[in-house]
Amino acid sequence: MPVVSYILIITNVLVFLFQVSLGPYANDLVMRYAVIPYHLLNTYGLIEMLVKMTSTMFLHGGWFHLLGNMLYLWIFADNVEDRMGHGRFFIFYLITGYIATLTHVYSMPESTVPMVGASGAIAGVLGAYLILFPRARVLTLFPIGIFINIIRIPAMLFLGFWFFLQVINQILVSSPAAQSVAWWAHIGGFLAGALLVKLFAVNKHTVCYR
Repeated sequence: MPVVSYILIITNVLVFLFQVSLGPYANDLVMRYAVIPYHLLNTYGLIEMLVKMTSTMFLHGGWFHLLGNMLYLWIFADNVEDRMGHGRFFIFYLITGYIATLTHVYSMPESTVPMVGASGAIAGVLGAYLILFPRARVLTLFPIGIFINIIRIPAMLFLGFWFFLQVINQILVSSPAAQSVAWWAHIGGFLAGALLVKLFAVNKHTVCYR
């Protein structure tokens, strides 16, 4: 059972429900516990930096932001956790999340806009999945005109296209000030996951592919 994956999903949902319950004061919570690039580089000590980079992974900007992230975590995290084991997977998740956050911070060092979301850490999980299960097939909604078919496509194609979209979106951003999505965090997290996965994965004779 992918215990850590379930705990991460439940924790993200509970934190977001708490955010919503605060109403107009939710922004105060975000400003206090989210990562703000300029402050992270110029204000905080090491311990506070780690606290901020951890807490920001459990805050989200809206329902679609939360549900999209949790869907990816639900689909891909269980097999990665199975190959790593619970403890290794949790450490891997945090490390790739930190690297994703720092990638965004150093790409926009003067920004005072809070960055929230689990996307960077989840991108790390996607990068790990691509390396561990390149021939696995992912159930995907595929629109054809007004109809939507459900098909299975290779993980290498699905995740490769996902990464390509992140890079293209980053290139198309007209200016850092206009950026509303931390594309660099997605890119950094994905590459970190793909590069670090072999340090955390444990070889198994039998693997369950999704």
